[in-house]
Amino acid sequence: MTRVLFTTSELYPLVKTGGLADVSGSLPAALKTAGVDVRILLPGYPAAMSQARQQSATSLPSLQVGQYEVTLWEIRLPETRVPVWLVDCPPMFDRSGSLYHNPEGHEWWDNAHRFALFARVAVLLATGSAGTDWIPDLVHCNDWQSGLIPVWLATLPQAPATVFTIHNLAYQGLFDHDTFRALGLPDSLWHWERLEFHGMLSFIKGGLVYSDRITTVSPGYAREIQTPEFGYGLDDLLRHRREHLSGILNGIDTDVWNPATDRLIAKRFKSGQWNKKALCKRSLLRETGLTNDNGEAPLIGFIGRLVEQKGVDWLLEVMPGWLEKGCRFVILGSGEQHYEEPLQRLAEAWPGRVSVTFGYDEALSHRITAGCDALVMPSRFEPCGLNQLYSLRYGTVPIVHRVGGLADTVLDPEEAGPDQANGFCFSSPGAAGLNESLGRALAAFSDKPYWQRLQANGMARDFSWTRSARDYQLLYQSILPDHVSDRLYPPYGGKHHA
Repeated sequence: MTRVLFTTSELYPLVKTGGLADVSGSLPAALKTAGVDVRILLPGYPAAMSQARQQSATSLPSLQVGQYEVTLWEIRLPETRVPVWLVDCPPMFDRSGSLYHNPEGHEWWDNAHRFALFARVAVLLATGSAGTDWIPDLVHCNDWQSGLIPVWLATLPQAPATVFTIHNLAYQGLFDHDTFRALGLPDSLWHWERLEFHGMLSFIKGGLVYSDRITTVSPGYAREIQTPEFGYGLDDLLRHRREHLSGILNGIDTDVWNPATDRLIAKRFKSGQWNKKALCKRSLLRETGLTNDNGEAPLIGFIGRLVEQKGVDWLLEVMPGWLEKGCRFVILGSGEQHYEEPLQRLAEAWPGRVSVTFGYDEALSHRITAGCDALVMPSRFEPCGLNQLYSLRYGTVPIVHRVGGLADTVLDPEEAGPDQANGFCFSSPGAAGLNESLGRALAAFSDKPYWQRLQANGMARDFSWTRSARDYQLLYQSILPDHVSDRLYPPYGGKHHA
């Protein structure tokens, strides 16, 4: 049985800021079911330590990591058999605010030190130096917060293999040279072929250079990040490592996101039970204060962060025209003020046609997913996307920008046959492209049998973690026989980033 240490900086349902938490909460459980001996390593944030107290957690050996004393606690990921090891170091992780930001919204000044310590603990566990009787065959690292783990393991004999997963290349863990020196990293790593990036220390580059394999969360995003448009300056390195790079599409928790059993929605339903889905729509209209219009007006949802990446500016540009034509919009999310304010003004200008809820509400997100006719995701880039997978599962037709995982999962009628088409895509980035795809979608909405065919096609797709876990298991097995000889890579010969 393959032993995998899964290192992550967030984990649903314990702590969450984005999709990484959802993946970390679902993939290890699916791997466990598939026969992988997986254990999760997570920083001991206050919410996680609260769960430890509730579970009467088991104490593992204490460690001295630099000047800090670290205690490891073992709990179970709720509703699974997966062990979670919490890195309890109060000076680093017992803080108010979010995982990465202080209460004023600024990044913690010592984020590099916090996640360097987390990486040190992972290395001690991975090499059998932490006093535990369990040593992994492979360490699966996730995003920049785990980026130093492959760096340190690459220098050690008989170290486990490493996989590094990119969830969003836009977040790279960049710090100045003084931080590099303060972390005690050897001068040899301050090099453009190693950790230096445009005069900065890049945590994510450590994972990309030194891991045995790199994955990302969809095949489409794996291709895109090898281009200048989506590579954030790392495309040359990723092209160099393309033989070690693959895209494995994220799954979703099909128990949590199941319209036939979901207790958060007004009426549970299965494919073909469109009258029950219509009851979810009417309930959502009442809840959000939108006028019913006999349920005939299209109801379009948006769930996500209100930031540039999500194409909110494109959505704001096209909404007035579709509101004039009678469409309803329900928006759930939070983010930058210059997006929140115009959305609030639209809601005030169009009472009964626009509902805006700032923040995140898990129950409301389920009801929006179940009750809307369509869900719009005009993201400028989207490594995988989860909301379009949820919407497909609930017979809510997605309207998306053809990028990353959106392109892999949403099949447009112009390119897919009648038995496969399940949504609408636009390729030209901008409001005009979004407007065109909305127009095609809403024209299709008026043809109920055709629309229901799109809904049924979406609900028939398998986006469970079982498929993704099988792909990861095959990847792990392909690495283990030869990872030692493949450990240190030749210079990638990219552009100098001094």
